[in-house]
Amino acid sequence: MKNIYPKISLGRFCRLLGVTRQAYYQHFWYREQLSFEEDLIIGEVLRIRKNHRHMGGRKLYEKLQPFLLEHQIKMGRDRLFDILSANHLLVRRKKKQTITTNSFHRFKRYPNLIKGLIAIAPNHIWVSDITYWRIESGFVYISFITDAYSRKIVGYHLADSLQTSETIKALQMAITTLPKGNHPKYKLIHHSDRGTQYCSGEYVKLLDQNNIDISMTENGDPLENPIAERVNGIIKEEYLNDYHVENIQEATGLLQTVINLYNNERPHMSIGNLTPNQVHRNNLKTEKLWKNYYTKSPIIVNQ
Repeated sequence: MKNIYPKISLGRFCRLLGVTRQAYYQHFWYREQLSFEEDLIIGEVLRIRKNHRHMGGRKLYEKLQPFLLEHQIKMGRDRLFDILSANHLLVRRKKKQTITTNSFHRFKRYPNLIKGLIAIAPNHIWVSDITYWRIESGFVYISFITDAYSRKIVGYHLADSLQTSETIKALQMAITTLPKGNHPKYKLIHHSDRGTQYCSGEYVKLLDQNNIDISMTENGDPLENPIAERVNGIIKEEYLNDYHVENIQEATGLLQTVINLYNNERPHMSIGNLTPNQVHRNNLKTEKLWKNYYTKSPIIVNQ
């Protein structure tokens, strides 16, 4: 209206419309401030996503908290999702499944010791699994050992075959992380599928030598080893699959970098939006921020 009738004062228009001149200016100041805050937030999101390319909105919201506090920006999670959506920064998940387990072999199988059991501290339950990763020179295989309490990857190894001698190197790494001279009131349990690598005499012998109980899935249901399955997906879908890797040497270096990011920077809703290393190192008690609809009534080990 001011543009159409330039001779009429702004004050008169404000009086006709029932608003003050101050409110009129505050409206534009507020819009300018929101635009400036949005630019700051997008810049920080892009900085975080440089290393965590598929980090979702909820985890981004937790990672942004120090930045928001520093810049005195008040923002709820819904507003962040609106900003991500408007700037095409929302993440869409991809689901793929490839079988790397051979359960038809001559080795002894072991019962499932963790069914309904809740890990009560770091190094109470380790879960293991093997996943594949396609690089330029072909397929490589990654063996993971993850602490079920803290979600920290305590052991890993990358190889170009599924031989037991390769998989066992992840277990050897995990064992080196155990605290010395510590005698917990419960035995450490190693849980895995019934693949050849985990049932082999060499692998079982190393577990026995370190006083680690052996637990295995009863069938091929992923829900019998959900934490291990979830870690496989996070490492591949949120990190590794975004990189072009020529050979196994490059793959090994990248995997080490990615696991460091996962353990030290990526928050988990299953551990109160803390990082695995925070929980593992400090033995923190955490609260799940999401519902697991598949678990039955838990069995809690007395401390």
